[in-house]
Amino acid sequence: MPDNSKQAPECFGRLDIVFPMGEDGLRVTPDTCMACAWKTECLRAASQSRDGLKLDEEKVDRAYASGNMGFFERWSKRKALKRKEQEKE
Repeated sequence: MPDNSKQAPECFGRLDIVFPMGEDGLRVTPDTCMACAWKTECLRAASQSRDGLKLDEEKVDRAYASGNMGFFERWSKRKALKRKEQEKE
């Protein structure tokens, strides 16, 4: 757990920095982030941000592409995600 007397780094909670898309199309955490004392709080903040909804959309799309989810379930989940995105605005 980070020392609360220190301020979080500038990259804190920025999804494209702390959890970028890898070459294989999956998101990975960089080694520099894994060594950071703020990593857990940072990744949690990034996943709960408005940009973090991208993660959920990617999971839904991967499940649909792999055949683990049907069209209507995908449509329903994406619609719910759009509602969450509008609520965060």
